[in-house]
Amino acid sequence: MTLDKYRSKRDFKKTPEPEGEQPVVGKSRFVVQKHQARSLHYDFRLEMEGVLKSWAVPRGLPLEQGIRRLAVQVEDHPVDYIDFAGEIPSGEYGAGTVEIWDKGEFTLERKDPDLWEITLFGEKLSGSYALIHTDGNNWLVIKRKAKSE
Repeated sequence: MTLDKYRSKRDFKKTPEPEGEQPVVGKSRFVVQKHQARSLHYDFRLEMEGVLKSWAVPRGLPLEQGIRRLAVQVEDHPVDYIDFAGEIPSGEYGAGTVEIWDKGEFTLERKDPDLWEITLFGEKLSGSYALIHTDGNNWLVIKRKAKSE
């Protein structure tokens, strides 16, 4: 996967964000970063295909079953962004404070073009989730009932 779009939006001489020199393949980790930029939102990232597949989730991922939240897919990020926390300087893309809100591992249960089913194993987020593509870059993220329920 290419990180050209990610890199084109950033000046790495000014921002502490990782440039992502080499893709890393093989792990199944996730991170949710609380990002106080122009407006507070949460960045949800899944490690797959050598990058972090990424969504901006304005109201955060749901903690309760059945709750639906808008998730806007953004450019892939480098895998080393999974540990990024800090201040993106004023004037730079995404300027503001980034902190790690939750992280852990996930299992990909299903991946169709418009439906991804995952199980998260984090400190705050755990259980079955679905990402449903609606249109353009818009997806819904839903906490689902566990399959055994």
